[in-house]
Amino acid sequence: MTRIVFLIVACAFAVGFTPNRANGATTPNVVLIFCDDMGYGDIGPFGSKNPTPNLDRMAAEGAKFTDFYVAQAVCSASRAALLSGCYSNRVSIQGALPPDARVGIHPSETLMPEVFKSRGYATGMVGKWHLGDAPRFLPTRNGFDEYFGLPYSNDMWPRHPESKFPDLPLMEGEKKIELNPDQRKLTTAYTERAVSFIERNKSRPFFLYVAHSMPHVPLFVSDKFKDKTGLGLYADVIAEIDWSVGQILDALKRHGVDENTLVIFTSDNGPWLSYGDHGGSPGPLREGKTTTFEGGVRVPCVMRWPGKIPAGSVVSEVAATIDLVPTFAELIGASPSADRIIDGKDIGPLMRSEPGAKSPHEAFYYFWGRRLQAVRSGKWKLIFPHEYSHVVTPGSGGKPGKYQQNPRASIELSLFDLEADRAEAKNVIADHPDVVKRLEALAEHAREDLGDTLTNREGKNVREPGRLPDAATSAASSPSTPRTASPSAK
Repeated sequence: MTRIVFLIVACAFAVGFTPNRANGATTPNVVLIFCDDMGYGDIGPFGSKNPTPNLDRMAAEGAKFTDFYVAQAVCSASRAALLSGCYSNRVSIQGALPPDARVGIHPSETLMPEVFKSRGYATGMVGKWHLGDAPRFLPTRNGFDEYFGLPYSNDMWPRHPESKFPDLPLMEGEKKIELNPDQRKLTTAYTERAVSFIERNKSRPFFLYVAHSMPHVPLFVSDKFKDKTGLGLYADVIAEIDWSVGQILDALKRHGVDENTLVIFTSDNGPWLSYGDHGGSPGPLREGKTTTFEGGVRVPCVMRWPGKIPAGSVVSEVAATIDLVPTFAELIGASPSADRIIDGKDIGPLMRSEPGAKSPHEAFYYFWGRRLQAVRSGKWKLIFPHEYSHVVTPGSGGKPGKYQQNPRASIELSLFDLEADRAEAKNVIADHPDVVKRLEALAEHAREDLGDTLTNREGKNVREPGRLPDAATSAASSPSTPRTASPSAK
């Protein structure tokens, strides 16, 4: 199916666009670093004791986003939202796609790398993909010139402690080059490929997507970082990711493109608390991965662009991964075709800390699977009654713990003031009936638009996922409700 192209929105942009990377070039490079299961409280800029000097430097030289969200607290759904600029429900990618999934991202979706390709950029990806592993769903069929990494989560392999999976392939382009690779070498290999991509494309505009497999379990770290922090394996893994950031920043400076490159660091969802000492920390936030509490969907985010993003700035307005596609499009002079809905908004004014800049979102919606579980507007978050996964006995040593069962953890209709109560500890619903009414009206709009199985609503503007020819009715690969109390919910 013909892909939707991004159009140049103004002649001024066309005049300013030049592939020549000589001094004074105006077309920025973009490096997006996306971690797996890193918690809000896992890096120094957000209060962690884990040593992260390079991320500390990024925050000091750029901006820290304190209220930055993912669309869902699970791998495939989160990545679909990041790369499409849409809520994952819009593009019908749910949960965590398994090996040999019969569904994946639809070829008609214009993904982030295709936005850059429309303006002549070189595009490269290293790391975890997780939007379908059939050839038609792979990165090289969706806008990336080159790809090196794992097609899905690093625990989807024969050594999983509880589930059975086939051999895990390390891929180069569309070719499997190794099975069950030594994961101690992954972060280093990803970093070396990223640095090589920068060196090979320094003379033209480029977009680089670095999707680390860590700190998702199983945890692995190279010998150069093993026991380095004295704080345990998880902290060692975070230290190696921080080293990777430093290597990328150094490469940008070494090749003379540092001041013309926007670098963004964030995570796909909150920490997998079931894994205890092999999982991360939500910091001051409630719960973690697989929930719509803040610890599940609010993630650390640092952005750096010398001379464009004010050094040491802090952005506390609501922003999200769905905003990156339209923000990048605006940045490079591209615009999505008008024939489909894009949920993200341009957050350039927030990045630049322009006076009076506010979140472009009247409401942000919290989905788990196809269930609308909460809505935020400004400082207020309204949570609708639902059950959720709560860890009662954390695991250790790489094995998962136990979730609350019979009855499962649940929450009643609740209103939280997130400015005063990031931990979502005090339900103030009785004191603000007007706020509740307004947020319920916003939620009703989302139900009409995107659907909600909690209230048995079908969305009017939901698009189909990509399907392999014989998978028209396959439910196993695209669950309507992702499993929440199982290690298979990646």
